[in-house]
Amino acid sequence: MKVALVNPFWTYEDSIYFGCRQPHLPLELGYSKASLEADGHQVLMLDGQIQKLDNAALADRVAAFAPAMTVVSTAPTYLFWRCAPPELRVPADFLNRLARRGGRTVAVGPHGSATPAPTLRKLGVDVVVRGECEEVVAELARRHDWSAVPHTAHLDEGKLVGNGGVHTSSFVDHPPLSWPSDWIAAHSHHHHRFDDNQLGFGAEVEASRGCPYNCSFCAKMDFRDAYRRRSHDAIIAEIDRLIWQGVGYIYFIDEIFLPQKALLEALVDRDVKFGVQTRIDLWKPELLELLGAAGCVSIEAGLESLTVEGRAMLAKRCRLGTEELAALLVDARRHVPFVQANLIGVVEDDPALVDHWRKHLIDRGVWANEPVPLYPYPSSPSYRELWGEPDDLAWERAHEHYLASFRTFSDIQEKRPRALAELEATCCSH
Repeated sequence: MKVALVNPFWTYEDSIYFGCRQPHLPLELGYSKASLEADGHQVLMLDGQIQKLDNAALADRVAAFAPAMTVVSTAPTYLFWRCAPPELRVPADFLNRLARRGGRTVAVGPHGSATPAPTLRKLGVDVVVRGECEEVVAELARRHDWSAVPHTAHLDEGKLVGNGGVHTSSFVDHPPLSWPSDWIAAHSHHHHRFDDNQLGFGAEVEASRGCPYNCSFCAKMDFRDAYRRRSHDAIIAEIDRLIWQGVGYIYFIDEIFLPQKALLEALVDRDVKFGVQTRIDLWKPELLELLGAAGCVSIEAGLESLTVEGRAMLAKRCRLGTEELAALLVDARRHVPFVQANLIGVVEDDPALVDHWRKHLIDRGVWANEPVPLYPYPSSPSYRELWGEPDDLAWERAHEHYLASFRTFSDIQEKRPRALAELEATCCSH
């Protein structure tokens, strides 16, 4: 079978989007391609941003390939499934331009995982995958009859038909990914890196998936939830190929990069820098030193709140106090050029106390951002605490609540975001 895997050409005007706007490797499509090719299928993988192809050009390439199945992502790579653009205008625009020239259509991503019915209606695809997608995509390619493929949903005479809940991939045995050299050469971006001497291309790698914590703000309940660690040999083989292709910086997309001594020791001997996102309370001083020696140049530490009360409200399950957390962050900065304490706007936090601790950290070389307003994604505990299980209007409800709750937004948004219906009006069927 011929299968097309498409990461569309993403645009973010007037959107609520907390992720990075630069190109990144579409890891979920990379894993899907590896599984499909192992089964003998012919695969065309496209990425609008990396290849500088707009949705019209992507659609034409898919049509020329004439696949029996086309898969499109509703979020720009696994790295941003937890903070995807709420609107579906970008994948809808690609599918409208494809105009049924790509065989049967499949949507993968956080939208279909949490809210399958509106995703199916808005996009007009034949099937959505619920949860982590690579193994389910491979199963769809094995079957002619899709009506009972596990972890998928479709519409039958306008009514939702679901086949089981969300899928959790095995992940631990995922093979090393191999990316086209021209894709790597087009990936000059070093994600979340701010130090000097940025040599070589950038790339993204996944060493672990999921997180053992359940913080209230984190959108992972319908995908990338259970913690799993990938085979050490597969990670190293993937990294070695990337270095051979000229990559000088890797960003580990892991929800929570836990201390892995064997991996860090292997990276000490390799000519590559890297960045991570983690919880600083899980690191000991000697492992922070090893992290720096291994080549880490960027730490994004999920602190979220600078007060005990705020961390309790966010269900951080943090055993350390603010002074101890600050000391660990400062210690990390001794070994790593850039350390950031991620902060979320929490009503329990006293603004004066937040300002005090922000200044304390910044004066010691640790960046602590202005607290970012919390968006209640449908796959987060905070959404379900407010409204219960997501229904067909979950994204609209979360979006309206966010716009009504805040007058100022994150500094990466140029202006006030537009309502979801406005963003989707020109390209989504409702």
